[in-house]
Amino acid sequence: MTHKAGFVNIIGNPNVGKSTLMNAFVGEKLSIITSKAQTTRHRILGIVNGDDYQILFSDTPGIIKPAYEMQTSMMDFVKSAFEDADVLIYMVEIGEKELKDESFFKKITNSKVPVMLLINKIDTSNQEQIEEKLAYWEEKAPNANVYLISALENFNIEPVFDKIKELLPASPAFYPKDQLTDKPERFFVNEAIREKILLNYKKEIPYAVEIETEEFFEEENIIKIRSIIMVERETQKGIIIGHKGAALKKVGMQARKDLETFFDKKVFLDLYVKVNKNWRSNDKQLKRFGYKD
Repeated sequence: MTHKAGFVNIIGNPNVGKSTLMNAFVGEKLSIITSKAQTTRHRILGIVNGDDYQILFSDTPGIIKPAYEMQTSMMDFVKSAFEDADVLIYMVEIGEKELKDESFFKKITNSKVPVMLLINKIDTSNQEQIEEKLAYWEEKAPNANVYLISALENFNIEPVFDKIKELLPASPAFYPKDQLTDKPERFFVNEAIREKILLNYKKEIPYAVEIETEEFFEEENIIKIRSIIMVERETQKGIIIGHKGAALKKVGMQARKDLETFFDKKVFLDLYVKVNKNWRSNDKQLKRFGYKD
């Protein structure tokens, strides 16, 4: 039996459902999901294994025109997804017509590897619009295998998965067959906390935040975690903490529940807030938080 393996990299505009799709493929919540743009900041690998295949799915940040150094690093993750893809998934939602960056679209239509164009969120549309968008994208990307899907409703995901397996090159596995991702446990702690900040705070606050987990001690019956929420200004620190610490306590409680589900173990989560001025534009800090090599 020939073994297949390869990188299947998911790209597209912000909020088209890339993270929902990868979580559906992997069967675990590896990528955090909110309705806000730029929820995904890193390139996150989810590994799906079978007896004769290993698929390395990559969720990437939504394509934007960078406004500061951290966003430039985020777009570097997207560029790297073009370089090592064995199959490229270009994801759009039913209502959109173009990428925020035309140069990325040219890379897709000129790609030397198989391209799958997934039109997502068809559950929010009608038959007339679906047929119109299908015709539009088939003409716009004639090199692509076009599929209509709903990642949220798990509609048409299985045929897409089967097509991916068909397109994979013959190769031995890249990772051990019991491995789910290339990210360490602390990464998922950081992301769980950041997701709750995205959900509970408005305006600029969520985008000025980075999480650093300083301590992660796993005992037989409990995991003890100490994490720092970094903000750029003192005023942001006050907003994160809230009146008598109520806002921070709410974030901690929500994140802890998700982490207990993720790790399948009781979690003690200790949260602190610190000011790290202008970290999003500081090369040294961006390297520290994994945005740069």
